Amino acid sequence: MKRTNLLACWLTGLLVAASPVAEAQVKKEEVTRAINETAVYIKDVLLDSEGKSRCDYNMTEGKWYPYEVPWHTGQAVLALLQAYKATGNQEYLASAKKGGDYWASLEIKDHPKLKGMVNAIHGDALGDDFIVFATVSDGTPGIYELSRVTGDKKYARVATNAASWMLANMYYPEKGVCYDNIDAKTGEVLKEYSPFWKKMDKKDQQLINVSRPNTEGYLFKEAFEFSGEKKFRDAYINLCNSLIEKQGPEGVWMQFMPNFADVHSFHPRFSLWYAESLIEAFKLTGDRKYLESAAKTARTFAKAQQKDGTIFYDNYTNGRAPDKGSVTGSATSLAGIVWIGLAKEGYKEFDQNIERSAEWVINNRYGQEHPDVNLRGAVIETRIRFRKGKVWLTNRDIGTSFALRFLVDYKNFKQL
Repeated sequence: MKRTNLLACWLTGLLVAASPVAEAQVKKEEVTRAINETAVYIKDVLLDSEGKSRCDYNMTEGKWYPYEVPWHTGQAVLALLQAYKATGNQEYLASAKKGGDYWASLEIKDHPKLKGMVNAIHGDALGDDFIVFATVSDGTPGIYELSRVTGDKKYARVATNAASWMLANMYYPEKGVCYDNIDAKTGEVLKEYSPFWKKMDKKDQQLINVSRPNTEGYLFKEAFEFSGEKKFRDAYINLCNSLIEKQGPEGVWMQFMPNFADVHSFHPRFSLWYAESLIEAFKLTGDRKYLESAAKTARTFAKAQQKDGTIFYDNYTNGRAPDKGSVTGSATSLAGIVWIGLAKEGYKEFDQNIERSAEWVINNRYGQEHPDVNLRGAVIETRIRFRKGKVWLTNRDIGTSFALRFLVDYKNFKQL
């Protein structure tokens, strides 16, 4: 899949100017300030009056556009809860509750086939016609954490009801995968066709095109821990074992979109989500095979990380240099979260990468005096795409949500 390098020089120059190579641990006061500034940005800018994340900010138009709102909202909730625990600021907790209330309101109560599921439509290129497994699961860590922090079980209950629906209707245990998509109107699970392949006009679709061993957000693990139902644990372990079986020698899962084996490109977060879930499998079982699989992924991203800490959107397994048109702050942070998780279990090889991520996040945020209030305090997460005959240069909200999570993890890991 060919992607643009448009504005690469401008973006690279911006990062070189802003991000010196990390040589030492960042200072406590820098981390504390960054935690509060990013949390305030999520609270005051990213979450709207309904509590949902605004998602993509088009910098050329000065307008916000929705993009997989449920999972973006759930990640914002998780980040705010991390900030609340680190600072005790009640405003962060109140904002997280607002986001959680929006997420819980997506529960489907009156559809004959979808009752108990959540209306997690993808939006963007897929429109409102499809509910996507990962759009649900990627948001649920924040929803379960909200129940743990507040003691209010309604949030986890809605997520667990959705997990039950997905387990019953989207899980294919014999193959160790879950189907990706649901027709939002009919409630039918799409088992022979995925709309994600529409642009590539792929007519002859196989199981590998319509499903994945989806543990993003470790939903079934969380559902097991909330409900105590063994079926969720069994499914989670089966899917994690499937991940190990299907993991390529590169440490990632090239056979599944949004990785593309034909051009050797891998997505900046997709495999990291799987690595994060494998660390969670280790916590559940104590079996270090899950850690080693996660470490294989972590090593691939350590190689992808630039000396200044940057991770770009398109990276390659065949030695090709990354495309520098889109700077993915969320990947720099999520990789840092995974590296810290592994470091806690004895993997010291990622220490320098963790420091690079910390230095990058500290230095690559829009300033507090930035003239555009929609960007003031955000972490850089640029995405360049073509839409309606125009070049869209956006700053995506999740750069800030993942950065805030990483900053709190880093503060705790370093005991700052």
